[in-house]
Amino acid sequence: MLEVKDIQKTYPKFKLDCSLEVKQGQVTGLIGQNGSGKSTTFKAILGLIRIDGGSIMLFDKPISQLTVADKEDVGVVLADSGFSVFLTIKDITPVLSNLYSNFDKEFFSKQVDKFELPWNKKIKELSTGMKVKIKILVAMSHGAKLLILDEPTAGLDVVARDELLDILREFLEKDEDNSILISSHISSDLESLCDDLYMINQGKIVLHEDTDVLLSEYGMLKVNEDQFAKLDKDYLLKVKKESFGYSCLTNQKQFYLENYPDLVVENGNIDEVITMMSRGDK
Repeated sequence: MLEVKDIQKTYPKFKLDCSLEVKQGQVTGLIGQNGSGKSTTFKAILGLIRIDGGSIMLFDKPISQLTVADKEDVGVVLADSGFSVFLTIKDITPVLSNLYSNFDKEFFSKQVDKFELPWNKKIKELSTGMKVKIKILVAMSHGAKLLILDEPTAGLDVVARDELLDILREFLEKDEDNSILISSHISSDLESLCDDLYMINQGKIVLHEDTDVLLSEYGMLKVNEDQFAKLDKDYLLKVKKESFGYSCLTNQKQFYLENYPDLVVENGNIDEVITMMSRGDK
């Protein structure tokens, strides 16, 4: 559905060099620290910035060749985008009807009522969670096949995040071919939603893994100096010096459980992978 191949974008203090793929019917997550290149990648995919090299294919077409109808098949939520804060949901509904040829007013209205969003309050009066829900519902309400969501859960409390994830799951259930590309720094969101994950660090993809593989086969070893000296390091991805000795990230957790039964081997999670891949040594 979406193929990003070797795209490059150079700024005075930052360079993006990135490849990723979103397959039909799947949810792909892009993870990384703030400033790692997530938003730049999304803007490149959407044609909001001009890339210096590489290619971006969407619906089997270069993005420069997408028609208006093709673009309507993409629903987008960016952190710095939205409607005028002086409008209400009632105000924006006819705008959306005129903007999108496939806008489903009935679906949009039912979802607004389902999530108890106020029709007549100005957007500036709404909570952060309500504003995000409106963005998501708009992105889903014009027949989109692909959602591109940049940090949609940022600033939301636990309940609002859970409701938002339910909305996204409904989008996936609506059509088994629907796909999502999402970035988030909240690991629990990605662990429960994404089929696979790309990690970007300093503009480069440093890891791509199926989510279930990351959660089942990755692990963190906590070892002292003596244990580290005797450790087989062939299956260590990153090592970080700690006060007690070393933290070691591996994608072969079972190997160390079987061959080093006295070691502390913790299950891997997305937060630790981000930290170790960003700050650990090779």
